[in-house]
Amino acid sequence: MLQRRHFNALSLSAFALPAGVFTAASAQTASIGQPAPDFTLTDTAGKAVKLSDFRGKPVVLEWNNPGCPFVRKHYNGNFQALQKEFTGKGVVWLAINSTRDDSPDYLSPAQLGRWMTDKGAATSATLMDEDGKVGQAYSARVTPHMYIVNAQGVLVYAGAIDSIPSAREADIAKATNYVRQGLSELLAGKPLSTATSQPYGCSIKYKSAAA
Repeated sequence: MLQRRHFNALSLSAFALPAGVFTAASAQTASIGQPAPDFTLTDTAGKAVKLSDFRGKPVVLEWNNPGCPFVRKHYNGNFQALQKEFTGKGVVWLAINSTRDDSPDYLSPAQLGRWMTDKGAATSATLMDEDGKVGQAYSARVTPHMYIVNAQGVLVYAGAIDSIPSAREADIAKATNYVRQGLSELLAGKPLSTATSQPYGCSIKYKSAAA
């Protein structure tokens, strides 16, 4: 459950949101069109993964927390379908978990890896960001908070996975999926029609209160 101080620190949009939702205007607007911050993180199997090693391929960054109902909503098939569709087209998909290790939502690398396997996830890697430095570098605020980096390493999308901010799985089919739309346009050599959107989901449980 979110602390009230999180809500007071934000300018919320006009629509009503269910309890437990943390929402923020995209903090990456100023960085769209700029090089995405590089990073190296360890995946759930202990292997180091560096963003810039994927230069030449589009990359999706998905902020992930299995304890979040919004993440679980999309892991009932929506994320898996997107991951399979676009990794099959040469896109790299990195799931990143920035949950601090003393949070009730924290999963160890082995636990997180097992959850992703059990869900049939098709990510290129699932990465641990326990100190939150990568999440803070991207101003990621919620799970799922989504980013698209083009093949040149430039950030071209930051925001929500789709246009309906709810935890109801039935809303997925009615929503505009910004990630599918953006990747399809990117792979077709077109500019993204939506470069930013307002992310929705659960607040990221960062180690530092400065997040």
